[in-house]
Amino acid sequence: MTERAATVRRRMAVVTGLVAVIAAATPADAYIGPGAGFAVLGSFAVLFATTLIAGFALLAWPFRTVWRIIRRRARTEPLVRRLIFIGFDGQDAAITERMMAEGRLPSFSKLAERGGYRRLRTTFPSVTPVAWSSFTTGTNPGRHNIFDFLDRDPRTYLPRLSSTHIGSVDRVLKLGKLRIPLARPAIRLLRKSKPWWTILGEHNVWSTIIRVPITFPPDSFYGAQLGAMCIPDLLGTQGTFQLFTTRPDSTAFQEGGIRRPLARAGDALTGSIQGPDNTFLDGSPPMELPISIEIDRRAGVARVSVDGEVVRLAPGELSGWVTLRFPAIAGIKVSGLARMMVTELGEHCSLYVSPVNIEPEKPAMPISHPGYYSAYLSKKIGPFATLGLAEDTWALNEKVTDDRTFWTQTAGIDAEREAMLHTALDRLRKGALVTVFDAADRVNHMYWRYTEDGHPAARDADGGEYRDAIERQYRRNDEIVGRAMARLGDGDLLIVLSDHGCTSFRRGVNLNAWLARNGYLALKEGADGREQWLRSVDWSKTRAYAVGLVGIFLNLEGREAHGIVPPAEADALKQELAGRLGGLRDGGAVAINQLWDTDRLYVGPYKGNAPDLLVGYNHGYRISWDGASGVVAGEVFEDNVKAWSGDHIVDPRIVPGIVLASHPIASDDPHIVDLASTALALFGVDPPAYMEGRPIFDAATFAAAGAK
Repeated sequence: MTERAATVRRRMAVVTGLVAVIAAATPADAYIGPGAGFAVLGSFAVLFATTLIAGFALLAWPFRTVWRIIRRRARTEPLVRRLIFIGFDGQDAAITERMMAEGRLPSFSKLAERGGYRRLRTTFPSVTPVAWSSFTTGTNPGRHNIFDFLDRDPRTYLPRLSSTHIGSVDRVLKLGKLRIPLARPAIRLLRKSKPWWTILGEHNVWSTIIRVPITFPPDSFYGAQLGAMCIPDLLGTQGTFQLFTTRPDSTAFQEGGIRRPLARAGDALTGSIQGPDNTFLDGSPPMELPISIEIDRRAGVARVSVDGEVVRLAPGELSGWVTLRFPAIAGIKVSGLARMMVTELGEHCSLYVSPVNIEPEKPAMPISHPGYYSAYLSKKIGPFATLGLAEDTWALNEKVTDDRTFWTQTAGIDAEREAMLHTALDRLRKGALVTVFDAADRVNHMYWRYTEDGHPAARDADGGEYRDAIERQYRRNDEIVGRAMARLGDGDLLIVLSDHGCTSFRRGVNLNAWLARNGYLALKEGADGREQWLRSVDWSKTRAYAVGLVGIFLNLEGREAHGIVPPAEADALKQELAGRLGGLRDGGAVAINQLWDTDRLYVGPYKGNAPDLLVGYNHGYRISWDGASGVVAGEVFEDNVKAWSGDHIVDPRIVPGIVLASHPIASDDPHIVDLASTALALFGVDPPAYMEGRPIFDAATFAAAGAK
């Protein structure tokens, strides 16, 4: 791990641990922040709060009814009773259309016959946080301020999370080795513009929003929301698995994992699970939770004991959620959830532990609105994944887990998500409901290598059972839609959509290597460019660099800390780079279709935060793994041999999403940005002037056809 990565991780972990500890403290010990109260009060709090709210709601009911009648008189009549969005992140248009034509997606076809099917244009760039932010706000990135997964700090050139700012707590009371925080850390969503469900709430229309990306921390509005992408794990990272092993290998994982030693005494092994940093202690050492493994060779199983719970596991068998309570100081514990799997039980023993998710019943961070909503869902459906990127792609990329394990994880998360959907449907009488399923995107990423001959990532892998994993996932989505359609009533409208599609990722392009070879980026004297996060770069001689997944920044004078490109020369340099990189060839194949000047591509007050150039890769290409982590050394082009073998960080025109509805779609060429104004119009609310999309339905057709 690089120093920067370690610093970022430490900071995230410190804040996570701090918030977690605060949340887990007794009321006398610490502030109980939004979403944290249940960490202290647990089940009793749910019962107490529910009783209190129910009593208050009963007393306030006559006044609320009168107020709503007054409000209703002042607004247009809704066109629908309930609006239900089901999102399938990353479901590809071409695959969907082929399978519909083959009759293998009967529910999709039925929905298309009822209301219509269209390809859905996506955002520039075609990445999840950007596209769903446009869905949420009805605006382009220049207005909602999300341009990539990562942003860069122009003062340091180092990457930072684009969607969430987590502050630090500097005021603490020191009592010997104890550190008592005197304030709470600020957690701020960096997405701008107002979500359409907030606007509906201002018109007294309830919305339930489940796992829409870039909703951490959650919005505050008239409704309920469970956050999604960018919710960290308990270590404060975006997903760190732990591999416990007797093997002596100390090689660091490149992505998202840490090795943990196991001490052995015959068939008994011991170790400790790493938890969040304990910010109650001087130096913030990580919390530890002892774990022991007893091997039963006759039965061929291992008994894993942790925190008083014993889990019996055969090799390759993934456990259910296991609660992990990390001790901070006397009387205070921080709770998380993880799944476990014994990966080998022979000469050596190894145990995989998934990223430790924030426990929804006792959330250490504000992951839902209202704060008790995640606990409510947990009571209704049982424990569930809360990590933003819940499926552990990194463990499969590092070959710690396998295709079967990843498929099991994904199916389990899908089941959790569908249970949330139906729980919300049970309660929703009027208003909007959105539930986003991530599995199509993750399965596209991890199993694409089996769908085409000669993919570099499939050279040493036997696809076997998972050659048709993507199609199986799409059929699973079809079943989800079918069960939702069966629950539609009079006045209900169902919209199914995806934010983008997917294509092959066979070859990586290291943009920083290209910039260095062509004189736009310079290394420090004696440096070889192998360091991550551009630490080898001589900024006094560098005119352009790449950070993140989608674009190129100029080293602009007055913006970057050591900028050398005068603003007056910026346009010319952008045109020069776009001309040289557009159409860039890898042997006989075009690797990059086009580059776009974001100053012309976007409108809005935040467009200055975007990369200066957006890169549109061709099918089969994407920024390389080294390029994405700021490594300059190596070839410009390289094979992608990781399981993550499909992607959508390409020319957005070649990976459209899909949209289907239970009412005729009037728009011939809909865009994901249209769906915010569509939602408002269906409830008789005029979209605000800053929203750029247009409703995809003709309002006049509702009176004749009804909304079902």
